[in-house]
Amino acid sequence: MTGSTIDGEDIVQETIVRALDALPSMGAINNPGGWLFRIAYNASLDFLRRRKREPLVQDDDVSEIAEEVPEVDSDIAEASLRTFLRLAALQRSAVILKDVLGHSVEEVAAITGVSAMAAKSALQRGRVRLRELALEPQDVMLPMLSDVLRARLSAYVEGFRTGDFDAVRAMLAEEVQLDLVDKLQRRGRREVGEYLGRYAAAVQWEYAAGVVEGRAAMLVYDKNVSLESPAYFVVLTFEDGMVASIRDFLFARHAMDGVEMMVLSAPSSGHGTEL
Repeated sequence: MTGSTIDGEDIVQETIVRALDALPSMGAINNPGGWLFRIAYNASLDFLRRRKREPLVQDDDVSEIAEEVPEVDSDIAEASLRTFLRLAALQRSAVILKDVLGHSVEEVAAITGVSAMAAKSALQRGRVRLRELALEPQDVMLPMLSDVLRARLSAYVEGFRTGDFDAVRAMLAEEVQLDLVDKLQRRGRREVGEYLGRYAAAVQWEYAAGVVEGRAAMLVYDKNVSLESPAYFVVLTFEDGMVASIRDFLFARHAMDGVEMMVLSAPSSGHGTEL
């Protein structure tokens, strides 16, 4: 729905929180998967509204849909996240629910909160649009970091490369936020400093500056496995030249699947036991 693995992790966390809040007031849930997807769908729409990344329009014109929706071909299920992102929100949901997750049209309608006819229309139009997009040349993602941001990112990565973690700590904002995805969250320079201490003692990692889905990131390689592809990445946000947030995907390496990234510098050895 978001077209981003990184944002998708936020949606998953928000979905879990909303589901746990709602669960005590729920009776028997006949379709737990559909119930959870409805929560995730609404969380995704809220996210997209906040980001204003697209108009959240639905297919109001359902009078011209065919009685039978054409069957999906294998290319649709294999379409990239960026391709799905170019569909309207309802079309995207309908195609993912029906062609990727195997729900019926009636279930798609119930999950997305529209009529069965509107769900069928969105599914048909989404499939047609995906086939059209498959014939178009794909845009190449280019790093969009400013010179200043790129310099700050390079300085951060260089601290890891050389083992100068005092320099890295000095780059942290006072209220820096750490999200060790799927593991823990911390706030404040002191607690994040303790997290950096684990990296200071690590020996298996090598580091490079990079761009992940258009965002500044440190790419982390396991030198015991490969220096060709990162094992995972750490997304960084800078404010006023300081590191304001750190999202470390060490424990969420599934985020590497299908993510778009670009290496800005060659990996170089880290220092010092395993994290």
